[in-house]
Amino acid sequence: MLAVVGLDQLTKRAVERSVVPGETHKLLPGIDLVNTRNRGVAFGFLPGSHLGVTILIGVALLVLLAYFARHSARRLIWLPTGMLMGGAIGNIVDRLRAGSVTDFVKLPLGWPPFNLADASITLGILLLLLLIESARHADR
Repeated sequence: MLAVVGLDQLTKRAVERSVVPGETHKLLPGIDLVNTRNRGVAFGFLPGSHLGVTILIGVALLVLLAYFARHSARRLIWLPTGMLMGGAIGNIVDRLRAGSVTDFVKLPLGWPPFNLADASITLGILLLLLLIESARHADR
């Protein structure tokens, strides 16, 4: 969790200092760096609803912590939990500091810009689903 928050905040600050809003910097083929602000949740969903987003994030974190507490003995459950918590906290820090989240990774085909916290949340959800499904198969 701490690694995700730390890397997320470092990369956001680096982009804020080196990429002017509105500019695009080529990073790799098909991947650009931009400096945009997001008032919604991951990948720009629910824009403009600061209170709604805060409530949604809070409820999701409480559900996650309750699940973790009930299944803490499950192998590797700490990994997706840390990824999800770290990503959420990384974006919450931005919301508290600036009222919105810095997004900077831009993929082709109209994919909305995102940041490392968003990527950690997405991968954490996928890993959590894989672990839940694996446990269901093991219980059968």
